[in-house]
Amino acid sequence: MRILSTNVYVGPNVYARFPVIRHVIDLGPLENYPTGTLGDFPARLVEALPGLQEHGCSYREPGGFIRRMTEDEGTWLGHVWEHVALELQGIAGSDVTFGKTRSRRGEPGCYDMVYSYHQREVGLEAGKLARRLILQLLPPEVQAEIDEEKEDWDWDEERDDFIRFAQRREFGPSTQSIVDAAVARGIPWLRLNKYSLVQFGHGKYQKRIQATVTSETKHISVELASDKDETHSLLGDLGLPVPKQTLCYSVRDAIRAAEKTGYPVVVKPLNANHGRGVSIRLMTPEAVETGFHVASEHGTSRGVLVESFVEGFDHRMLVVGGKLIAVAKRVPGHVVGDGTHTIEELVEIVNADPRRGVGHEKVLTQLQFDEQAERLMEKRGVTKETVLASGETLFLRETANLSTGGTAIDLTDVVHPDNRDMAERAIKAIGLDVGGVDFLSTDITKSWRDIGGGIVECNAAPGFRMHVAPSEGTPRNVAEPVIDLLFPPGTPARIPIAAITGTNGKTTTTRMLAHIAQMAGYTPGMTTSDGVYINGRMSVKGDMTGPTSSNMVLRDPDVDCAILETARGGMVRSGLAFNECDVAACLNVRADHLGIRGIDTLDQLAEIKKIPIDVAKDCAVLNADDERCLAMAADSRAESICYVTMDPQHAIVREHVRAGGRAVVLEPGMNGDMITIYDGGRHIPLLWTHLIPATMEGKATHNVQNAMFAAGMAYALGENAMEKINLDHIRHGLRTFSTSYYEAPGRLNVFDEHPFKVILDYAHNPDAVGMMVELAGKLDVRGKRRLVLAAPGDRRDEDIREIATIAAGHFDHYVCKRDDNPRGRDEREVPLMLQKALLDAGVAPEAVDIVVDEQEAIEHALASGEENDLILIFGDDISRSWKQIIYFGQASGDGEDETAPPTPVTAPMLAPEASGGMIAAPATASAKPAKGPITRRDADMDAVDLPDGQRLVRDERGVRIVLDEEAD
Repeated sequence: MRILSTNVYVGPNVYARFPVIRHVIDLGPLENYPTGTLGDFPARLVEALPGLQEHGCSYREPGGFIRRMTEDEGTWLGHVWEHVALELQGIAGSDVTFGKTRSRRGEPGCYDMVYSYHQREVGLEAGKLARRLILQLLPPEVQAEIDEEKEDWDWDEERDDFIRFAQRREFGPSTQSIVDAAVARGIPWLRLNKYSLVQFGHGKYQKRIQATVTSETKHISVELASDKDETHSLLGDLGLPVPKQTLCYSVRDAIRAAEKTGYPVVVKPLNANHGRGVSIRLMTPEAVETGFHVASEHGTSRGVLVESFVEGFDHRMLVVGGKLIAVAKRVPGHVVGDGTHTIEELVEIVNADPRRGVGHEKVLTQLQFDEQAERLMEKRGVTKETVLASGETLFLRETANLSTGGTAIDLTDVVHPDNRDMAERAIKAIGLDVGGVDFLSTDITKSWRDIGGGIVECNAAPGFRMHVAPSEGTPRNVAEPVIDLLFPPGTPARIPIAAITGTNGKTTTTRMLAHIAQMAGYTPGMTTSDGVYINGRMSVKGDMTGPTSSNMVLRDPDVDCAILETARGGMVRSGLAFNECDVAACLNVRADHLGIRGIDTLDQLAEIKKIPIDVAKDCAVLNADDERCLAMAADSRAESICYVTMDPQHAIVREHVRAGGRAVVLEPGMNGDMITIYDGGRHIPLLWTHLIPATMEGKATHNVQNAMFAAGMAYALGENAMEKINLDHIRHGLRTFSTSYYEAPGRLNVFDEHPFKVILDYAHNPDAVGMMVELAGKLDVRGKRRLVLAAPGDRRDEDIREIATIAAGHFDHYVCKRDDNPRGRDEREVPLMLQKALLDAGVAPEAVDIVVDEQEAIEHALASGEENDLILIFGDDISRSWKQIIYFGQASGDGEDETAPPTPVTAPMLAPEASGGMIAAPATASAKPAKGPITRRDADMDAVDLPDGQRLVRDERGVRIVLDEEAD
């Protein structure tokens, strides 16, 4: 009974539209033991976890899961494992209910076990503990058949340890209540650390909290509230009721202060919280000395406060945004005698209350016999075995904190107006946006002016548990005012999100859409397969198409729209980073990455690609020319569907348009092909395809389609979430976007400064190769066509062969290479497979070369190039390959005259370097080459430092390479 692999999905995924954990499990010999064969196992399991009786399972009613375990043969232990993992999270305070377990086809005894979670570590630990519990409860004869070492087992201890483990990682009740209030308002949130730091909203609209301290809370106010002496002085100066107080640094000073103040007194730390180190109603110097030492142990300062004792009940008054919103009377943890049970038995009875749990697990905390309880009992002259008289109360705590077993009674509706005003003035005086006033009064319904009372503390980060779940009285939604304070109704919290998925064209479409957004004045955050970009500048390099990179964009405070390439790999591993997006597009579903991570068919791949479409709320943009994309419309919950088609006679799209639907259609005209938008009966000619540089005068039909998707998404965003985008921005964005290496590295990058033309592209699947082969056939080439061919090693054999077959017959010469990483294959395996497929397709043997290394293969192809040839290169390391292309034919620099001035060059091309800088590409082969990496790039890009003392500058005279400030 093993876990073979695990996926933690952080957002919408193929199993659910919320976070789940998937374990691939192998039951091993336990596959032969459904619960109906395990004797009293179901009963023992329910005894350990009584809450399982409430699981409805497939019967959708309490007791359904018990029926599944006990009727006929019962159910398999993988299913039981799922339910136990859910119940364990439930007893630790997480309200999770979703789960399903399905057998894996062709793998007997193996299952996909999926269950929901709130916190990653808690969900994973629940799965581990569930396994251990099930194994411990198996009958001895079954345990003997499995290879599992018997362990010492105390279930009660294991359960409580797990609950404590969960509480250290789950949100506390205060943070969770604010998160719940944000969810109720439709405000997205992100957990920023393993504690209580939370971001609400996205991008430039984000706000943060840590517990109940918000991003609007002033630091000086928190510091002031933490200093009880300063708080006391400030409030006293305003005429608010505070006890007499003295700050002491020694026992002698404390005793003197107590005698001067008059007994009884309270001794407490200068800096502490949760009532730690507080001793009340001290009557003697000896008690003051003891209290001083206790306070010193719990405080973070040497200072100890001695203050007059104020008679009354402890009330917490919560103020948010300058308004009192809740009042709770707090009663210290206690038991009440009944004349029959001992004190120890009374504590057990109190702790049996289902509302009490370990720590913050429940709305109340269990009472404990600790040092403070023992001291108070000793003071009363009782022991655990003492039987209290009926109605007699024994306090086991001096302070009324819920975290130490206290109770809370809501009194919000009866507080006297003078007391309300007092609390609001106190928190305003300190400057807190969220603050708690600890006020002692014998009767909160009467004015402090009449009966006395005193403010003993003001708290930053006040706890909410006593208000959202009081022991008695009306629960108060105190978190909603906090969210309203951060996001006043009507103010934005979300930034527009556009998600682009599909097999081919994702990166180019993403870049096109981000370029359009920039043209409209937005600051887009963009994720692509080559990096994360903020407003066009690379932030992180690498394949950034998963949820981690999406979160980088959503957390960036400069970003006001997110354009997210969303690839298969990230969705298969971890799901999406966002619960919904404004617009989502699926460009196509083609054979790629099949046979990897359980995705073996195009239909399975389409299910993965459909995830962003399912969470789009405004518009789903779908390829009507791809049957699997077209089918996604049936399940879309978006307000509108926008079809993209290159067939102006498409029957389904025609009916959609006639019904007032939206579409982007490629329509032929006398001047070429026109991208046209249909919407609500309107016919909007947008742009001739030959005017889009990325389409190479309309010949690159795949980029025509990419431009249509970018236009459709931009139009939908402009209609809904990004009002600044209009048709002119779309036109201008497409007309100014090119496939230069700087704008779209590895996507149809053309270099024609050699005697021959070179095209570099990252095509790595049959469909992408086919599009590039088609384009090569359309170009006017007076010389030979040459191809540097490769395929990723982790693709299926049939996919690799198909890549070569597609290319066969369209070129005069082929160079077969491998990628840098052979991905589990022998170094020559892929090139040999490509060669054989080319020969099988009829290519002459002398037209095919094998050069395994990529750099050597590119050098070989470039060296064979002649005037007017076309060389198409399918590259792997795009940055290195581009530099190799633009520097081809230049001297290496070894032994050359370092003093010779460089020959002036024309219009260099600028390209991003791996470090995020720039490299200069001379347009003629006669210029002296730059050696090594670039050292610096000026922020305005008007100057680039090159090695060897050279400098690329751009000014009113043009673009030049200079040696120093005086010489060109």
